[in-house]
Amino acid sequence: MNVLFLCTGNSCRSIYAEAVFNHLSETRHRAWSGGSHPAGAVNPLTLIWLEKEDVSTRGLASKSWDDLAVTPDVVITVCDDAASEACPLFLGKAVHVHWGVPDPSKAEGSEAEIEATFASAFGALRRRIEAMLALPLDELRSDALQQALEEIHQRASREEPPQGDTP
Repeated sequence: MNVLFLCTGNSCRSIYAEAVFNHLSETRHRAWSGGSHPAGAVNPLTLIWLEKEDVSTRGLASKSWDDLAVTPDVVITVCDDAASEACPLFLGKAVHVHWGVPDPSKAEGSEAEIEATFASAFGALRRRIEAMLALPLDELRSDALQQALEEIHQRASREEPPQGDTP
């Protein structure tokens, strides 16, 4: 299964998701990330946080979805609707799901507050990806997979503290 994590800038959340999915998944499943208007560079704090979590940063780059070498089976947008971000619309036959997560690169405040925002985004995506990888991905039909992925996001969103609150 090929999974594309997509956002506008491809500098933080979609990069997190790509790296974490590939770190946790079996070899027959693979993730990529892309952006509709890539920032051109991965946010340095994203790379620092991945390294802290012992997730490889090898090969990660901010890139356009146009540069994707494979056809995705699943497209997961990670833009934050609550912040009125414009999520890119990927056309194709893939299963489409939205997992809105606040953008840590927009965080302001002290170094500790900014780090907490990056930790929150990382944790939110990791929990969703862990739940996704617990599914029988090779056995689910497209409609059942889409429903399961939407339920993962809804459940996780209910369980997570609002942005800025400490767990």
